[in-house]
Amino acid sequence: MNQSKQVVVVGAGYAGVMAANRILAARLPGVAVTVINPRADFVERIRLHQFATGSGAATIPLTEVLDPAARIRIDTVERIDARSVLLGDGDVVDFDYLVYAVGSVADRRDHALAHTHTVAVLEDADRLRTRLRELSDGAVVTVVGGGLTGIETAVEIAEQRPTLSVQMISAGPPAAQLPAAGRTAIVRALTRNGVTLREGVRVQRVTEGRVELDDGSGLDSDCTVWAGAFAVPDLARRSGLPVDEAGRLRTDSALVCLDNPTIVGVGDAVAAPDEVAGHVRMSCQAALPLGVHGADTVLALLNGETPTPLSLGFVAQCISLGRRSALVQAVRPDDSPRRFALRGRLAAVVKEQICRYTVKYVRAGSYRGPAGPARVQVADKVAS
Repeated sequence: MNQSKQVVVVGAGYAGVMAANRILAARLPGVAVTVINPRADFVERIRLHQFATGSGAATIPLTEVLDPAARIRIDTVERIDARSVLLGDGDVVDFDYLVYAVGSVADRRDHALAHTHTVAVLEDADRLRTRLRELSDGAVVTVVGGGLTGIETAVEIAEQRPTLSVQMISAGPPAAQLPAAGRTAIVRALTRNGVTLREGVRVQRVTEGRVELDDGSGLDSDCTVWAGAFAVPDLARRSGLPVDEAGRLRTDSALVCLDNPTIVGVGDAVAAPDEVAGHVRMSCQAALPLGVHGADTVLALLNGETPTPLSLGFVAQCISLGRRSALVQAVRPDDSPRRFALRGRLAAVVKEQICRYTVKYVRAGSYRGPAGPARVQVADKVAS
């Protein structure tokens, strides 16, 4: 490599920081990495339900997780052009290669944003934290969504604020993807912590102090937490890049953008082909190997080599049930459940260790997960 190369990483979540650190760890001469992020902190998104309830922190300064050689730019990216990005302050940053790692946000398109809270991003979790502190004893908190995020949030609120009345609304059984034993354990944990479960109904509308359901009934709610599906920022669509119906950047099997070979996608906001990613759900567990593979693809391109296809497998689904209990469900590489699961206090210890090691992995820019399934036979899915 005879001349300097500029790599820009847009987004500093799990996938973005992993990619930046792995590229820099290769110590290729003349390669500079600039990380652009709207905030100066790395957010441990898997701890945002703890942050919102006051049971734990969820941020680390970017300077403590990024390689010292990384250039950090605190700003937003308004548009991505062929070989440059336009920042919110009007500056333009050129690149030879770009890593698209913008992550995901809560999908609340059909509901009144002013009347719901989420734990999807730091700012939303901070607003929920403030609201929960304002509530007096007996106030009603409604968590909408029976997926892993909704379960963790509902139990955490109920455990940390036992004088509040917490209710959960789920269109189907909570944690429907788990085996029967796991679902039973989840329902018992909700009940044990005083969470009232209402399943088999969907939320039609959220107004101030009220949640309207599709069966015609309504529930009073002093604080409504939206924990439904995730969506992605519209930066790729706004920039004229190829996207799927959900707005995720479309890539080939090596994570290279279909219309621009200088852009590599990683994390939640990427849609790779079904044969390598049809089983992949939005999660920290997927973000780490996606960040690793995206970095390796950039390194291959920098060296004039052909990138290899993605191979990503899952290990477990981990659900915290407050600070003293959890469920760790072992899964196959395609994310389908195995028979083995840990429950209770031991599972809580394992879940906490996983959270801690996640930060160590991104700092090191290194993570070795299982290979992906031999043949993906399921359609794209997004965690709720």
